[in-house]
Amino acid sequence: MSPRALMQRLKQCGVQWLAITDHNSMANCAAYEKVAHEEGLYFSWGVEIQTAEEIHILAYWDDSEHAKAFDELLYSSLLPLSNDPDFFGDQVIIDENENILRVEQRALINSSQWDLNTVVERIEAMAGFAVPAHIDASVNSIISQLGFIPQEPVFKVFGVTATANAEVLMQQYPLLGDKSLIRASDAHYLSDIGKGYSDVFLVVPSISELSLAAQRAAGRQIRI
Repeated sequence: MSPRALMQRLKQCGVQWLAITDHNSMANCAAYEKVAHEEGLYFSWGVEIQTAEEIHILAYWDDSEHAKAFDELLYSSLLPLSNDPDFFGDQVIIDENENILRVEQRALINSSQWDLNTVVERIEAMAGFAVPAHIDASVNSIISQLGFIPQEPVFKVFGVTATANAEVLMQQYPLLGDKSLIRASDAHYLSDIGKGYSDVFLVVPSISELSLAAQRAAGRQIRI
């Protein structure tokens, strides 16, 4: 999953726009963004946040400065536990050439101390876009952790897994109603890339446009 290997795999699969959403950290986004631009791919900064309820929420930004500021706040909200590299692996921060810049010692696998509402409020306060991740997953989804989809906070789009059956989900959870869904590979290995993707119809590939597409504004849309 090095930056250059990842971009080559994405191009092989025909993926044109990506976001890196590491667990509770955006420390590697800068390296991947640089390589993505060199390879002619569109890139957005992102992160997968684990709330106090152990719900995974994806957050995306157009503005890397807002993303970096949020990342600092998120880091300060994490439980002060050390990573166990023998069990979870080393948490390396790299540059675009795969050089290791440092090793993160705090355990990123754990939860933030922010609850769901706080996470969404802070994402939106810093110009980010919040998306519940893989809502049909059996663990760490808003449904698996709460047992239902809450009316608050209000989301414009919900993330689903590569194998999700959208029709069944809509029948089971009427609150999804006319909401948009977005599918991604959630890849942890190169071979996973392309197993899930979405076609998005936008003016330009940006998170602000994605928000409009989720609302089907002026012909924009997301198709899974």
